[in-house]
Amino acid sequence: MLQVRNIEKYYGNRNNITKALDRVSFDVADGEFIAIMGASGSGKTTLLNCISTIDTISAGDILLDGESIAELPSGELARFRREKLGFVFQDFNLLDTLTLEENIGLALALNHAAPMEVQKQVRQTAASLGIVDVLGKFPYQVSGGQKQRAACARAMVAGQSLLLADEPTGALDSTASKNLLEIMTQMNQDMGATILMVTHDAYSASYAGRVLFLKDGRLFNELLRGNRSRSVFYHEILDVLALLGGDISDVI
Repeated sequence: MLQVRNIEKYYGNRNNITKALDRVSFDVADGEFIAIMGASGSGKTTLLNCISTIDTISAGDILLDGESIAELPSGELARFRREKLGFVFQDFNLLDTLTLEENIGLALALNHAAPMEVQKQVRQTAASLGIVDVLGKFPYQVSGGQKQRAACARAMVAGQSLLLADEPTGALDSTASKNLLEIMTQMNQDMGATILMVTHDAYSASYAGRVLFLKDGRLFNELLRGNRSRSVFYHEILDVLALLGGDISDVI
């Protein structure tokens, strides 16, 4: 689904150049749940920003469903994000003046889908995440967990190819973090969502099936979970972070 090919990213001018990404390459298969980890300044958020087209690469190529992101004209970027990418945010980013149903269906409406089709897809996705009974309510009328589910439903209701999450649990307490990670796992395992999540947190990363580690803008290592328990995988992630010299104090 996603092919990242020898991408580089530079910031600054000729007198002060910072190389944020250095020939990074990897593939993401359809239906994978991948976490990206690294210390502050390792390039993990820059990588996600380049994949999401928020930022542009300096060299290399990124292909999603065979389409080169690097070659997209600026006028097509908004359409590309709307149709191909879903985003999971720390604070939900739901619009308070819209019901949950309207929030979830917003991307479909922007794509000029027929009203009956919008309603059908919204209800199907909401049913999968267990929030059909609150679709008519506004965000301030529902629980945090229901807001999370609505935000996740919005991220994939239009059939987006890839869900991107940048530190999605960073502003949440431990209970809310666990709830969100379990929702994302459900989306991945039961609904076939392909997820790419940037996180500094080993506990969050242990929910993924594969973890990529960045150091100084380069891929340093990767771990595959396989059939191992999440607890075993969590401790293996901590071992790699120790080699990285990463933010171990933040994740233990």
